[in-house]
Amino acid sequence: MVQPAFVSTTSRTEDSGIFRISRPRIDATTDDEALVDAMIDNSPLAWREFQRRYDRLIFRCITKVTKRFSAVSVDDVREIHAMLFVSLVANDRAKLRSYDSERGSRFSSWVGLLAIHCAYDFLRSLRREPARELLTDELDLSSDLADPYESAARRERSEITARVLAGFSQRDRDFATLYFGEGLPPDEVARAMSISVKTVYSKRHKIQTRLETLLEAAGLAA
Repeated sequence: MVQPAFVSTTSRTEDSGIFRISRPRIDATTDDEALVDAMIDNSPLAWREFQRRYDRLIFRCITKVTKRFSAVSVDDVREIHAMLFVSLVANDRAKLRSYDSERGSRFSSWVGLLAIHCAYDFLRSLRREPARELLTDELDLSSDLADPYESAARRERSEITARVLAGFSQRDRDFATLYFGEGLPPDEVARAMSISVKTVYSKRHKIQTRLETLLEAAGLAA
């Protein structure tokens, strides 16, 4: 269970044995840039605050991807969640260091994209095909009412993706809509576009590679 964020009205200090090291206050009022800096410094309070703010969004993004796959279990979703956190601390937290708010993306949108990419990476590693069944009720994390926070992040991701896809040919945009947007399995995409399944896999790799390259240039890649 996620621990509540630590709230303090003063800065903490820790005795290093030589110096008194000041630790910045981390609470619900801390902005995202300061939170990222504290996470890079490996502050336990910052990581707990990150979980408090974004765990719900992360699980929703993961579930949105995995709910079409009947073989995905609750444990798989938790593993994807863990994979995301491992990726954030790997290589001296290089991924966190790569986030740059000046590139135009909100931190929430960036985190959501990371969660989606982690889910797809996990599923590709297992080579599972979508079976269109929903996950168990235990993973039905959405409410009956739209979450304004998630809706805003989804809108921003859609706008960014639309701008990137604008430079693609119409046929490649149609393919991206069917395969990535609607989540159709390869055989259905092949029928819809009158191409072979082999061509679907080849085109998927080509478009995905190009998308990831362009999104990385925009500071949004996983």
